[in-house]
Amino acid sequence: MSQITSSEVAIRGDREIKEYVASPENPKAGIIVIHEIWGLNDNIKDIVNRFAKEGYYVVAPHLYSQDFMNEENIKSTMTKFWSIPAEKRGDEIYIQKVYESSTDVQKKIIDVLVMNRENTMKQMIKDLVSVYSNLKNTLNKKIGAIGFCMGGGLAFELATEVELDAVTVFYGANPNPLEKISKIKGPILGIYAGEDRNIDSGLPDLLKAIIEYKKDLELKIYPGTQHAFFNDRGPVYNKDAAEDAWNRTIRFFSRWLS
Repeated sequence: MSQITSSEVAIRGDREIKEYVASPENPKAGIIVIHEIWGLNDNIKDIVNRFAKEGYYVVAPHLYSQDFMNEENIKSTMTKFWSIPAEKRGDEIYIQKVYESSTDVQKKIIDVLVMNRENTMKQMIKDLVSVYSNLKNTLNKKIGAIGFCMGGGLAFELATEVELDAVTVFYGANPNPLEKISKIKGPILGIYAGEDRNIDSGLPDLLKAIIEYKKDLELKIYPGTQHAFFNDRGPVYNKDAAEDAWNRTIRFFSRWLS
């Protein structure tokens, strides 16, 4: 295996986008890795390096441009938000109570990730389209994408915006609206946790859309696992499921990005 090199770079889209990049000397294809809600952290960089060791040119963009959007601040903020019962997290009264008890930095994060989430997601998709275009111009080879949690939903959305050759979604939200699935070019690998009510509730409608638009979907549900089971730094990490999901992902990309 050739030596792996890694670096942090910045590209221009609608705005400057920082990326972590890793690659062997002669990569066989490209992969975009899209981070969880925590941002571009060491966990995501490790995943980038693992894909690079498999022979891919891998980029992971940092989709937060604000300095205060770091992992520590986001965790402290979202822990407060997630203290709201799941069925009440869309209730403005409950959100306002959390907002009023938050620090100034936490209020800024709530604005980005809760109050203005729709606009935040739209900007992230714009940035990911720029990342894809830059990678396509740089590499001129097949390109896939993979995302985790929030990044899983973004990877799914990206596949409706650009011609990805393959996309892997780890417990991510469905494209909205579901009709956008008709635009997906390449095959989809969906990895889901068995105990992830919020995400799993969307699977019946997803399957209907996949059948209606005649798309290629490989779906795997891991019984007994929780949302984010793949993250080996998280509290719900499941080693057996994570290892199987990784091997399944490598086979999937090896087939469709060769």
